Amino acid sequence: MKQRLISAIKYILLFAAAVVLLWFSFREVKWNDFTEGLKSANYILIAASMAVSIAAFWLRSLRWRMIMLPLHSGIRRVDAWDGINIGYITNFALPRAGEFARCGVITRKTGLSFEKVAGTVVLERSVDLLSLAVFSTAIFVLQWSRFGNFIDKQIISAFGEKLSTGFGIIAITILATFAIFFYIVYAFRKKHPVFRKIANIVKGVLAGIVSGFRMKQKWLFIIYTILIWICYWLMSYTTILAFPSVAGLGISDALFLMVIGGFGWAIPVQGGIGAYHFIISLALATIYGIDQTTGVVFATISHGSQALTMIACGTLSLIGFSLFKGKNRSL
Repeated sequence: MKQRLISAIKYILLFAAAVVLLWFSFREVKWNDFTEGLKSANYILIAASMAVSIAAFWLRSLRWRMIMLPLHSGIRRVDAWDGINIGYITNFALPRAGEFARCGVITRKTGLSFEKVAGTVVLERSVDLLSLAVFSTAIFVLQWSRFGNFIDKQIISAFGEKLSTGFGIIAITILATFAIFFYIVYAFRKKHPVFRKIANIVKGVLAGIVSGFRMKQKWLFIIYTILIWICYWLMSYTTILAFPSVAGLGISDALFLMVIGGFGWAIPVQGGIGAYHFIISLALATIYGIDQTTGVVFATISHGSQALTMIACGTLSLIGFSLFKGKNRSL
């Protein structure tokens, strides 16, 4: 009961954060212009962007499967595909819960332990974060004259106070607490069943992470990663081309918006709602002088098309997964 209450409070707070960010994004929007902006979009290009998005999902499922294969050779492409899609749609209900959901899908369909699957997810998400960091560094270093002002005023200054000595002390304290906790678990793992269970979970997660280093065709893994980010880049550029009011932006601008949008999706609110709209419209206004209404229209269509694709693919995968479970129960 207590756990359900905590989950409910967490859900409400995150949903409230999404609403607040949406309010900040839409508060000065001129609704007549907003409607006209939606009408002006080229939805054939938006559909093309959604098709590229599906290609990115498929590539992600292939890459994830590569990490899991050393742990279980029977994992099919459709298993990883369903896991990715169900994870996406779950994030719209509860932020970050999608990572647990896709682990559950693989565990249910293959029998591979949840902990080991979770380890592969940790590795895969770490690769994504590293890739985002590389793209961020590249775009900001190579195009600092254009994007530096936005980074300096909107990000560095905004978080400058948090990156203080006090914040560093808190971070060190948290790391030290985790280190002590894991030491205690390791030291007493044979003396108490609770510690033994925790140790087994950690061992399973580490096994999942290590599996990535034992996979075959590592170069193919790198190629998949590059292709995934190219797809994200194309999605951003195609969406730009779909709007006459921002069609003057180039491919480097699409890369910048992809990176900034990635941070918006990463913020732990339901499906990036509000956070994506806020950061994209802010970037368009600060760097390109694009009015808020146009920026919000662009963010709404960009986010909406991606969200619709995730929900559609997730729904189809959920249906397939339900049929799979029904088949298992009948055996």
